[in-house]
Amino acid sequence: MIKKNTSLSLLLLVFSAFNSTYSQEDDNCDGARYRYLVFDDFEKIEDVVYGSNIAANGSEVELEMDIYLPSGDTVTNRPAIVVAHGGFFLMGGNEFDDVVPLCEDLAKMGYIAVSISYRLGIDNWLNLQESMQEAVLRGVHDGKAAIRFLRKVHAEEGNPWGIDPDRIIMGGSSAGAFIALHNAYLDLDEFPDIIDITQPGLGGGLEGESGNLGYSSDLLSIFSLSGAIGNAEWMLGETTPIVSTHGTEDDTVPIESGSIQFMFISVDDADGSEVVHDVANALELENCFYVFEGAGHVPHQFSDNYYDTTRAVITGFNSRMVCPIYEPICGYYDITSPPEIDEPPSICPQDIEPNGMVDVNDMLVFLANYGCTGACIGDFNETGTVTISDLLSILAIFGSYCE
Repeated sequence: MIKKNTSLSLLLLVFSAFNSTYSQEDDNCDGARYRYLVFDDFEKIEDVVYGSNIAANGSEVELEMDIYLPSGDTVTNRPAIVVAHGGFFLMGGNEFDDVVPLCEDLAKMGYIAVSISYRLGIDNWLNLQESMQEAVLRGVHDGKAAIRFLRKVHAEEGNPWGIDPDRIIMGGSSAGAFIALHNAYLDLDEFPDIIDITQPGLGGGLEGESGNLGYSSDLLSIFSLSGAIGNAEWMLGETTPIVSTHGTEDDTVPIESGSIQFMFISVDDADGSEVVHDVANALELENCFYVFEGAGHVPHQFSDNYYDTTRAVITGFNSRMVCPIYEPICGYYDITSPPEIDEPPSICPQDIEPNGMVDVNDMLVFLANYGCTGACIGDFNETGTVTISDLLSILAIFGSYCE
């Protein structure tokens, strides 16, 4: 016969294992987090070096990121959103004003937001088409290195920023959107033939040589603000979900198929957001496309109203990517008004310590009464004795609200 104290030890082991499993699966999807502003402030870690590579001018450059974290948060498995700035691959940085406000707000919604620098520069002004395609490839390589860096730090340095490596998103504004799109949908055999991948800074195949090799650069989803892809057919066979915004009067990056313009000079042809989402719909990719009627290039950078809508479109879509239980949103909503999260009243007998949820407190009461005979708390099966079968009744709904 198994002694009572041995049985209690076994029960505690079962309880411990079950509780551990539940905690790992809990992604903090409470209906407010990742969709609304649930933190008052954020912390910022500046200029973290994530890699290096050869720039367009032949010099070796360090690649840096700023990391934004929700202030006072204790969660350690938070989704990360990597954001790349705009600037036509000529200007900008991780402090550029087209991405900083967004990173600050994402952190206050519970994400780890990461603003990255990437290699800038045009090496041949007499051949802008080739130079621009090379610039995009440098950005893709750097973006992949940044994603790998987050996974490397998680694996090798004890996860100091509390990142969930399985929930990493990438997005960007203008040139940064080009980086995100090509990061998700460009394959090695689709590199344009005019790019000389043997020159310094362009080697390393699809992953590049900007650092942190050996880790995945896969993405949960992407977002594109006034972006485009060289050829939307590159999306065929891909599965990464996408959300985009674009102005109908964008005269820099076309919303449809057309020519990218720099200082009234046609640089290269590309497929804009409308074409990208036509293909996404044909492929049945989960996607959201929000059109700003009458707006120009990157309208969120110059208007509070456009910014508020852009932010909502990004987080309405991506909060569902990180929390599949959330309802889809593709449009504006007020991110400053999170819903009240009420625990429903208990109507199940397993909720011994009534708080609307079967949890650790109920398990402890059960363990205190294990083996009791007669009228005992925890005899859910009404056999006259608190037994293993009663424990199973608790475990069947442990960690869930009573309904």
